[in-house]
Amino acid sequence: MSSIKTYRIETERLVIRCYQPSDAHLLWKSVNESIEHLRPWMPWIKNEPEDVPAKLERIRKMRANFDNDIDYTFGIFDKEEQTLIGSTGFHNRVGEDAREIGYWINVNQVHNGYAAEAVRALTKVAFSIENWARIEIHCDSRNTDSFNIPQKLGYQLEATLKGRFKDEMDIPRDKMVWTLFREEFPKTPCNTIAIRAFDILGQEITL
Repeated sequence: MSSIKTYRIETERLVIRCYQPSDAHLLWKSVNESIEHLRPWMPWIKNEPEDVPAKLERIRKMRANFDNDIDYTFGIFDKEEQTLIGSTGFHNRVGEDAREIGYWINVNQVHNGYAAEAVRALTKVAFSIENWARIEIHCDSRNTDSFNIPQKLGYQLEATLKGRFKDEMDIPRDKMVWTLFREEFPKTPCNTIAIRAFDILGQEITL
């Protein structure tokens, strides 16, 4: 498996980058504000609230996974990088030459189009820089805000898997699987977003 090239992405409104230890307080604040908002959709929320040292340890693990090509988690920040708007990533759990994009947005930042902007940017990186063959987005079939994003961005609903997603109470829910292939990408809105991408050394990657 080849190493990921992209550590930082800039869009018109966002900085999407690999987490750093100095982000621990921002992550703690954003998650704590959003626990009830995220509770129906994110199984990991049952571990919350955590304190800042726990968030620091979590960031260290995320960074280690990123650097070792195990899993790629990005923070979604405002342009000044003073507010953590949410989190996203390329998750290595959907097969060879493919990744799953996941995302969540802070309760105070919803309905501003930030998740769609982040997904557009990551999709462009996935096909234009990382050259993967397939990207998937998985979401609870009840989560209208979540599945509206791949639907609007040209992903195709490949399946609705019955009882394959468990909520924070470990109750089985239906999971939607949205898919986009490399050959389909040029005709989607993801291809038209303007981004700048940077590698681990901060050098800009030519698109």
